Amino acid sequence: MTVVSVHGVPETGAIWQGVRDHLDRDSIALDLPGFGAPVPAGLGSGKEAYAAWLADTLRQLPGPIDLVGHDWGALLTYRVATAYDVPLRSWAADVASVVHPSYVWHDLARIWQTPGEGEAFNAAALSTPVDESTSMAGRLRDQGVPPAHARAVQEKLDETMAQSILALYRSALPNPYADWGADFARTDAPGLVLKAADDAADDGEAARHMARVLGAQVRVLDGVGHFWMLQDPQQAAQTLREFWHEVDGHRGTRPA
Repeated sequence: MTVVSVHGVPETGAIWQGVRDHLDRDSIALDLPGFGAPVPAGLGSGKEAYAAWLADTLRQLPGPIDLVGHDWGALLTYRVATAYDVPLRSWAADVASVVHPSYVWHDLARIWQTPGEGEAFNAAALSTPVDESTSMAGRLRDQGVPPAHARAVQEKLDETMAQSILALYRSALPNPYADWGADFARTDAPGLVLKAADDAADDGEAARHMARVLGAQVRVLDGVGHFWMLQDPQQAAQTLREFWHEVDGHRGTRPA
């Protein structure tokens, strides 16, 4: 069994290292194309291209797979678990409210989705020194990202990542449910929706609604926000291990 973790935006797979250090299983942290990794020729752009890339990548890995997604990685996890033939043993993902039918994108997403404004924002992000409060690193620090990791993220930010960010967000208008909602249903693999208690980007009621739609459990991560895997990797790893232990012991059953 292999744990495969998928990061969000603007991040790379390095965001998972602390959690991986606390796991007792083989694990892989993917870098999405354009996010610290080359963009394959012919990939295309937008959410469906990335979902197809993730599904193809997972099929090439030794399975069965325990898939874990955060932020945009969570959105791709929900898509792969519901619309692709991939050998998943289980899946876990956060920000489930983002795939709710009534979801409204956050302020920064709306900037990225607006032609001209998104390009201007990214140009400023690419040119602002990392130590300034208005830099991408500064924004991440304000959200609870440890300074060293915030700096590392900004150092990975380049024109390729900037363009990839715009393509992803502009492919998800008015929200992810508009294109993907018809496929959201109880998944074949057992699922876990992670709710970071202090994540202002994730509405708890909407997240629980989507968990019911997907037939998934819900577990709250206490005392952490959107970047829970950095703020308390030990709690995150323990929560995942407990879920996988249940999957190990209850093969063939599904959460009510």
